[in-house]
Amino acid sequence: MTPDPSRRTVLGGAALAALTLAATTTPAEAKSRTPQHTWPTVFPLPNGWLPEGIAIGSRPFAYMGSRANGGIYRTDLRTGEGEILHPGGPGELSIGLKLDRDGLLYVAGNTGVARVIDSRTAEVLATHRLTDPTGHFINDVALLGDRAWFTDSRDAVLYGVPRGRPGAIRALPLTGDWVQLPGVNNANGIVGAPDGRSLIVVKSTPGELYNVDLRTGHATRITLTGAADVVNGDGLYRIGRTLYVVQNRLNLISVWSLDRRATTATLTRTITSPHFDVPTTAARYGNRLYLVNARFTSPQTPETTFTAVAVPL
Repeated sequence: MTPDPSRRTVLGGAALAALTLAATTTPAEAKSRTPQHTWPTVFPLPNGWLPEGIAIGSRPFAYMGSRANGGIYRTDLRTGEGEILHPGGPGELSIGLKLDRDGLLYVAGNTGVARVIDSRTAEVLATHRLTDPTGHFINDVALLGDRAWFTDSRDAVLYGVPRGRPGAIRALPLTGDWVQLPGVNNANGIVGAPDGRSLIVVKSTPGELYNVDLRTGHATRITLTGAADVVNGDGLYRIGRTLYVVQNRLNLISVWSLDRRATTATLTRTITSPHFDVPTTAARYGNRLYLVNARFTSPQTPETTFTAVAVPL
């Protein structure tokens, strides 16, 4: 069709389009265009939820796991309103979480298992037995390449689960500079390195960062500049060569600039909030990081209240 070149026709068409859009816009679509700085910065989770992991994808919804029963809670970041997506079950735990592009949640289950849950239907698609149920702590997960990589805080091994396809689980022993300490949590948070071929792992005790070669498992300790350690390091999040380390019981996020090979990290600043109450892991949406408060220093009872918190990047 040849467009009408008249100015009156163009303006009339634009006005008609605007009126049509206004008439057909749903409340949810209108909310999605609300400036993010007006969205809630603190929102509640169910009492007794015992949260630790959080995952966010391309849409403004946060998925948060439960240490109480392995459930998954979903919150609309625009309103702070949420609902239980997956109820979990007796003896289940959901610790670290990551959301894949295809809507699959990869969940670290602590007791030697990793689960894959469809975030749209809440169906448990797979349960992978990674280790024996005792003597191990499957803690966190990162998505890199064709696998989801899980940490074990009580053993010097990473586990690679195929993403979206059947296949063998790969056990990757940690070698090189890595020294496993007995009786404490070692490997915790995990994230892909900027090169896309290695992983960054935080060792909570004594507070160190490592770059792990995915081909060999060789772990190189990252040299820290500006601070001696990242003690109580928990969740990791990376944007380009900026690494965010959640230091849970310190109630802060330390922000580090990585060198090109991710073998040196320089502290650039810290992020705190009066709403932090032992935050554990972080996920990003827009210009904010969202964290769950695990409240490890408070009673962990069915009546204990819990929240998630947003802070600007």
